[in-house]
Amino acid sequence: MTNLTTKNSCNLCEIILEGLSDGKALDLKVFEVRDMTTIADYMVIATGTSTRQVKALSQRVSTLVKDAGYLVHGIEGEMGYEWVLVDAGDVLVHIMHPDTRAFYQLERLWEGHVGT
Repeated sequence: MTNLTTKNSCNLCEIILEGLSDGKALDLKVFEVRDMTTIADYMVIATGTSTRQVKALSQRVSTLVKDAGYLVHGIEGEMGYEWVLVDAGDVLVHIMHPDTRAFYQLERLWEGHVGT
């Protein structure tokens, strides 16, 4: 049986993924992490082709989340737009420049540990 929290975080994740896809984000990865951490239910990683696109994607995600009635708890990385973290509560969204994503390989932390 699906509880309300699961349904809400799943819906929120779908909204975010649709916004990232519509904004032409590349290499979208979604990790369900609720059984591994208490900080979020989902971790989303996406690539923007330039710092300008990373900025636009982070703003798009933030707007869509708020318009859907969810809270954005914080946004980090807005100075250089190499790696922006949008904290949407149950969903953490990492939007990264290609070079930054290749360097940090963030998804390697989660691959093999959770289903994608």
